[in-house]
Amino acid sequence: MEYLAKDEILELKYEHGKGAWTYHIQIPNTKHIVGKWGSLKVSGTIDDYKIDSINLFTITGQDKLISINDKIRKAINKGGGDKVIVTLYLLTSKEQITEKEILETFKESGVLKAFKKLPDEEQKEIIGKIASTKSEEKQIKVILKFIDQLSKSND
Repeated sequence: MEYLAKDEILELKYEHGKGAWTYHIQIPNTKHIVGKWGSLKVSGTIDDYKIDSINLFTITGQDKLISINDKIRKAINKGGGDKVIVTLYLLTSKEQITEKEILETFKESGVLKAFKKLPDEEQKEIIGKIASTKSEEKQIKVILKFIDQLSKSND
């Protein structure tokens, strides 16, 4: 999993008149990441609020941004200028698999209960490893590996 930020304290910025980007977080050390709008997505958490596949905004020569909408701001009870704890990882596959799809697969395979018994951090790590795998074929192999592991813990 390629973390862009792991438990980093960042500022929720406010810039009047920027539309959907009025409230945003700039992710440090992300200038080097190449991709256009819509092709770069991240998942993770902001103050323990789960982010599932949000677009990175690219500004040439600058660090990437993520927009923080009203729903997220209300959930974390934060506004412009406030500090937030950010953990984000890059989703690198073209066909991003969502956390919901992963959990549905675990449910259909009869291992969801075993997965839910794991500590939150371990659950996040498993979801992240699956979601960040580059090709669909490799994602399937990783999912099958975790299903196998989880089914053994069910025994």
